Amino acid sequence: MNITIVLAQLNLTVGDIEGNSEKIIKSIGEACQIHKADIILFPELTISSYPPEDLLLRPAFHDYIKEALKNIVSATKDIHVLLGYPCLHEGKLYNACSLIRNRNIIQTYYKQNLPNYGVFDEKRYFKEGSGLSLFEIKGHKAAISVCEDVWVPEFTETVSAAGAKILFNMNASPYHKNKLSQREAIISKRAADSGMYIVYSNLVGGQDELVFDGNSMVVNNHGDVIFHAPQFEESLYSVQLNLENPSEHKLNTIAITQLTEEESIYNALVLGVRDYIHKNKFNGAVIGLSGGIDSALTLSIAVDALGPENVEVLIMPSRYTAEMSIEDACLQANMLSVEYEIISIEEPFGAFNKALENRFKGLPIDTTEENIQARCRGILLMAVSNKSGKLVLTTGNKSEMAVGYATLYGDMAGGYAPLKDVWKTMVYRLARWRNTQQAAIPERVISRPPTAELRHDQLDQDSLPDYEVLDPILEQYIELDRHPKKIIETGYAAEIVNRIVNLVDRNEYKRRQAAPGVRITERAFGRDRRYPISSGYKEKD
Repeated sequence: MNITIVLAQLNLTVGDIEGNSEKIIKSIGEACQIHKADIILFPELTISSYPPEDLLLRPAFHDYIKEALKNIVSATKDIHVLLGYPCLHEGKLYNACSLIRNRNIIQTYYKQNLPNYGVFDEKRYFKEGSGLSLFEIKGHKAAISVCEDVWVPEFTETVSAAGAKILFNMNASPYHKNKLSQREAIISKRAADSGMYIVYSNLVGGQDELVFDGNSMVVNNHGDVIFHAPQFEESLYSVQLNLENPSEHKLNTIAITQLTEEESIYNALVLGVRDYIHKNKFNGAVIGLSGGIDSALTLSIAVDALGPENVEVLIMPSRYTAEMSIEDACLQANMLSVEYEIISIEEPFGAFNKALENRFKGLPIDTTEENIQARCRGILLMAVSNKSGKLVLTTGNKSEMAVGYATLYGDMAGGYAPLKDVWKTMVYRLARWRNTQQAAIPERVISRPPTAELRHDQLDQDSLPDYEVLDPILEQYIELDRHPKKIIETGYAAEIVNRIVNLVDRNEYKRRQAAPGVRITERAFGRDRRYPISSGYKEKD
């Protein structure tokens, strides 16, 4: 006998309890009427979405959750619904999943394994649950689990020993590069070792820095992935399982192409930008386009996320801007059908220099004047943002943020930073990949040496090592927590390593003031890597 299962891979908004509830009730109706489903599995904390953070500390928040749950229960008839939400019970808060049917909550399971690492702070809010939640569907014993539970072998062994043949697992598992292969390996092993089917439904969409990639799946009792939903796409996905005769599974298989690393990261960036703009109700995006690689890639991402009609570009040359930079910026704006305006910063730059003339008398020109130029551009961009209701997207990458190669209140001014967690070398890889899909970035932008153009004949390599050298050092120090001595042992000059490490350590104050941006690695600045600003700690030989 077939069990028809719908995996609700939904894009929800944290705190939008009313909007999320409407989407939940609509999904239940579609699962019943269109898919004739026996059961629908939603993502983790569906009603509130994930992560609700300190909204969980507000008493009124839980009143709204209870009211929403009551409305959803009253709308549930001839279908099993597995629904996640924060549940305040007897003065304790749990990450809960309830089994609902025929306008009744049949049972409620509380998540047992609460992650408290990386971006997760669940022990700050939730109490651990205990015991199992088993139920019968179409003559088969099934069990409920929430996200991290399935990562723990003792849990799946206990569920299997209790006689369950199928484990339903709801998730809000955020994206980072290579996360899918890790996820599949763990779930496949748990299924094979326990001899159970595992039905895994994951959240999709952008939520501040986090992006949830979906990739919902069904794994059979031998550990084989027999169904896989698309990455980054919201929808309801239906499968039919026949546990007695697997040859009669009806999986409605969607042709899923394994994404390259570049394509996966690029899609995550696009989704993160789109949802940040839309969920915060901005009218679109405005970008300072310099003719350099970072702003070019940022523009491409914005256009793919929002459409060219919702993106505006300012080109803001100074006395140091090469003619080719202006040409390439105009060319790209035309390639992507984006409106642009050229506004020289010479007049405001001159005015600031004039205002400071007496104060700076007798002092040499240095980075002060370079930063004034960046801040002139930041003021213009923020003025356009204020008038238009469009959000300024900053264009700095992770390499620059790491070493402080950015200007506070200048090129760091803005509301969202798409490339904040993208190494410079990956910026180039993403730009080249994007051009294989359709010409979006002028080739000269990719091939010319990177420059901030804040003084005559300036190149990034004047201040920094080549990015092919810089990025591996930064990755080892920031993402792998390696001691500088160990980095030097991998073949890098001690002088360079020590200088780079010092730059990283002393620029924490800048990173704390940076705009949020899409997380694509396991050690993004802000949520994953949290270091003190005032610190006397140094790693010595």
